[in-house]
Parts: sequence; structure tokens; C-alpha cells
Amino acid sequence: QVQVVESGGGSVQAGGSVRLSCAVFGYWYELNCMAWFRQPPGKEREGVAAIEKGGTTTYAESVKGRFTISQDNLGNTLDLQMNSLKSEDSAMYYCAATYRRGCTLQSSNFDYWGQGTQVTVSS
Repeated sequence: QVQVVESGGGSVQAGGSVRLSCAVFGYWYELNCMAWFRQPPGKEREGVAAIEKGGTTTYAESVKGRFTISQDNLGNTLDLQMNSLKSEDSAMYYCAATYRRGCTLQSSNFDYWGQGTQVTVSS
């Protein structure tokens, strides 16, 4: 069992940058995959970026080249650097983790979720 806690977020103007962080507590060292998801108001949750235990990363097409997911050497801290932000990036951002094999951007694959942190991008 793990507990996932996000931090960062806030309001920023379009073109700006924000860094989100996620701390994992508990039995984190056997986690296989961690990811960031987001849910804009009135829309479904979508995968943003994921990183597998070996370091392989996956990004949604909409954020490629702008967002970077990274993990510390221990594997219990996950960051999301978001650059060149657009108004459509505004959403509640969630950190998620799983022990399961495979690392995709499907929310059903993840068992542990944080409470979310809001990112608002004004144009």
C-alpha cells in the first residue's frame, strides 16, 4: 500500500511554466509505474505522462515537447515540469502509481491516486 501526495500547481499565464511534484509514502520501492493524469472541468480524466521503473517514459501527444516527467533515484518522488503552458492545459492534475506490469496512460491500470492539484492557465 502506498499513499500519494501532490504539490505544486497554481495559476500561471499562457506561455509560462509550472512544476508539479508527487511524494509517495509506504511500500513505494516495488512500484512499477507512476504517472500524471489531468481532468479539465466537465471532461474525462486523461493521461498526461508516465514513467516506468526502468525509466521509459510515455507522453500524451498534446504535451510532447512541452512537459517532462522525471523521478528521483529512489523512485519515491515524481515530478512533472510543464513548459509553454496553454489555456487548454488548465485542469486538476493527479499523480498515480501502480505495482502492475505495463505502463500506459490508461487510468484503469493505476491503483493509487493523490487528491489532485489545480493548474490554471490564463490566456
